[in-house]
Amino acid sequence: MPASRSSSVRPHRLALAIAALLPFGTVLAQEAAPAASTQSEATTLDAVQVTAQRRVENIQDVPVSISTISSEKLDVLASGGNDVRFLSARVPSLNIESSYGRAFPRFYIRGLGNTDFDLNASQPVSLIYDDVVQESPLLKGFPVFDLERIEVLRGPQGTLFGRNTPAGVVKFESAKPTQEFGGYGKVSYGTDNMWNVEGAVGGGLTDRWSARASVLFQRREDSVTNTYIPGPDRGAEGYDESAARVQFLYEGDTFEGLFNLHKRHLNGTARLFRANIIDPGTNNLVPGFDRDEVSTDGINFSELDTWGGSARLRWELGSVNLYSITGYETAESLNRGDIDGGFGAAFLGPGNSGPGFIPFASESADGLPDHRQITQEFRVESNEWGRFDWQAGVFWYDEDITIDSFNYDSLTAGNPQAGHAIQEQRNKAWAVFASGDFEVTDAFTLRGGLRYTKDQKDFSASVLEGAPFGAPVGGPYFVNTDVDDVSWDLSGVYALNEDINLYARVAKGFRAPSIQGRLLFASALAPNGGVSTADSEEVISYEAGIKADLWDKRARLGFNVFRYDVSDQQIIAVGGGSNTATLLNADKTIGQGFELDLEAYLTDTLLVTLGSSYNDTEIDDPTLAVPGCGGGCTVTDPETAPGSGLYLIDGNSLPQAPKWVHNVTARWSMPVGTGEFYVFTDWAYRSEVNFFLYDSVEFRGKSSLEGGLRLGYNWNQGDYGVALFGRNITDQTRIVGGIDFNNLTGFLNEPRTVGVEFSARF
Repeated sequence: MPASRSSSVRPHRLALAIAALLPFGTVLAQEAAPAASTQSEATTLDAVQVTAQRRVENIQDVPVSISTISSEKLDVLASGGNDVRFLSARVPSLNIESSYGRAFPRFYIRGLGNTDFDLNASQPVSLIYDDVVQESPLLKGFPVFDLERIEVLRGPQGTLFGRNTPAGVVKFESAKPTQEFGGYGKVSYGTDNMWNVEGAVGGGLTDRWSARASVLFQRREDSVTNTYIPGPDRGAEGYDESAARVQFLYEGDTFEGLFNLHKRHLNGTARLFRANIIDPGTNNLVPGFDRDEVSTDGINFSELDTWGGSARLRWELGSVNLYSITGYETAESLNRGDIDGGFGAAFLGPGNSGPGFIPFASESADGLPDHRQITQEFRVESNEWGRFDWQAGVFWYDEDITIDSFNYDSLTAGNPQAGHAIQEQRNKAWAVFASGDFEVTDAFTLRGGLRYTKDQKDFSASVLEGAPFGAPVGGPYFVNTDVDDVSWDLSGVYALNEDINLYARVAKGFRAPSIQGRLLFASALAPNGGVSTADSEEVISYEAGIKADLWDKRARLGFNVFRYDVSDQQIIAVGGGSNTATLLNADKTIGQGFELDLEAYLTDTLLVTLGSSYNDTEIDDPTLAVPGCGGGCTVTDPETAPGSGLYLIDGNSLPQAPKWVHNVTARWSMPVGTGEFYVFTDWAYRSEVNFFLYDSVEFRGKSSLEGGLRLGYNWNQGDYGVALFGRNITDQTRIVGGIDFNNLTGFLNEPRTVGVEFSARF
C-alpha cells in the first residue's frame, strides 16, 4: 500500500509521486536509476524505498540485512524464460533449488532451508507476494513478471510476517495501477524454440479507479532426447507456462482499496533424474556424459494450476491508519517422474537395465487435488505521531490440503499404477502483534516488536493401495499438533552522519511443527505407519552492520555480520537405503558469517554492483544419526555401529548451504545516434554444497559460476529496445541435486540459452 498522505494532496498524484521514487521500469539501470543530471553533475543513485517493516522507508534506515532486485537487473536475470530459481546466488546468502523443476522451488537464506520434497513441507523462508503469504511450496514458484521490485530480508522476521520466517522473507511487489495510461510489451526468442512473451497495460478508469492487467507466456521445446526406444516419453525438459494478473485500485480521500486476481498454468516435464551420472569415488560426471540424452522407462510430466485473489484496504482515520489484507489461494497439481533415472532393473538379467546398475525400478507421482488457503490481517498504524510510531494487528491463517502419492510399475507395459497413499491436513493459526520505533535522539532510533502465535494442525494419512515393495494398505494414521510461541525483535539505528547509519539487531523467530506422511515405502512396523513429526524450532539471531551512501551518492554500501543459534531445528532425512523420508529435530544448529551489498557508478556510464556473503553452518548434536545412501556412495561420517547404515552427522554443515556466495553485475552504455547502446553482464558464484544431511564424496555439489551477457540498443528515449542475450554463457554443467536411495542419480542446472528480445513501452 502507498505511504500515508495528507488529505490536502490528491490521492492519485501522491500515488504517482511514490511510484516515481520506486526503482522500476524496463529502461532504468539496476536497483536504482541515475538521477537527472546536467553535464556538469555526476550521475548519482536515487534512494531505494522498501517495505521491510510494513511501511515505505529508505533502505538505509531499516535495521535489517536487505537486498533488492528491480528494474533492468530483474529483466536481465529473467531472460530466457527462466523461473524463480534465477534469483539463486543473485543476492548474498540466497540459494534456491528444486527436485520438481519449475513447480516447487526450495528457498534457503543463510543456509537455513528445507530439502523436503513432500507437498506438505514447510520452509523456514517465507515468500510474501503482494502482502499475502504463500505457504504451500507449489505457490512459491509463481512466475516473475511486471514487478516493481523483489526484497530479500535476511534473519528472523517473525514479528511482522509470521511464524514460518526464522530464516528470512522474500517479498514480491507487483507494479501497481496508476491514473496515467501506459504499459509495456516484450517478446524474446531463443534456444530450443524458446518463446517468452509478456506485457502489461493500465491506466485510469475514472478519477478514482485505475486498473492494470499483466500477462506472461513462456514455452520451450524438449532439449533432452530419450534414447530408450520402448520408453513412453521421447523427450524432456520442455514446458508451456502462462500467467496473468489483473489489479484494480480505488483512491478516495480517506479510503484506498487495491484488488488483485492472478492465475498460473504450467504444463511441462518434471525434474529429469539421470541414473549413475556421478563417477564413483568422486563428484565428477561420468566420462562421456551427454546432457542432451537420457535413457528412462518412466512417464514424466508436470501439471500445475494456481489462482488466487487479494483485497488490500486502507482507511485514514485521523491519527491512525487501518489496514485490512484478505488473501485466498488455491492450487491443483500432479507431477510424475522416473525416480530411478534409468530403465529396467538388474534382476531382469544382463542388458535389461541401465544406464549403470539399477537395483529396482521406481516411478512415482505426487498430486495436490484439493488445496485452499485463506488469510486475513487487520493492522493499525500510527499516522505521523512524531518521535514515536507504531503498528499493531491480528492475523488469521486457514489452510486445507489433500495430497495424493502414487507408485507405478515401470516394468509392465503401460506403466500401471501400483500404490496409492493419501495425506490430509487442516492448519489453523492466528497471531497478535505489535511493533514500534522511538527516536531517542535525533541520531538514535530504537525499534522493537512482539508477536504471539497459536498454531494447530490436524493430520491424517492412509495407504489406499499398497506398493509391491512398500507398506500394505493401512490407516488412517492421525497426528495433531497444538503449539504457541512468542517471537520478538529489538534493534537500534544510529546515524553517524547524514550518509552513514550503524545498526544492531537481535531477533527470535520460530517455525511451527511439521508432519511428514510419505507412506508408500514406509515399513508396516514403523510407528504410526511411518508418519513422522518434527517439533517447533526456535532461532535467536544477532546482527550488526553499516549502511552508507558514499562518494556524494555515487555509491551505496551495506555490510553486516551475524550469528544465529537454532534450537530443535527441523530437518528431513530423505531417501537413503530405506527410501523413506523422516522428520527429525537437531538439538542445535549454529550459523555465522557476513553479507555485503555494494553498488557504484564508477563513471557516469558504468554502473557496477557487488554482493558477497559467507555462511558457516554446523549441526551440533552428538547423537543424531541418519541413514546413508543406498546407491554406492562413499559416506565420510562415522557409522553408529558396523553395518548399521546409520551415520552420525554432528559437525556437518546444513544441506544446500554454500559457505560463499558472490555476485557481480556491470552495465556500460554510450550514446549512438538518437539512442543508447549498452552492455550488461552478470555473474553468480556459489561454493560447494552437500545434497544431504550426511557427508559423502559423490553427493557433494561442486562450486558453480554462471554468467549472463546482454548487448542492447534503446531508442526514442528508451521507449523501444532490442537486445541479444545469453544465460549460462559458458554452458557450465553442474549436478545440483541427487537421489540417493537407488544409485548415483543426479539432476542438473539449466543449460545455456541464447536469444534475441524486442521490448516497447507506451
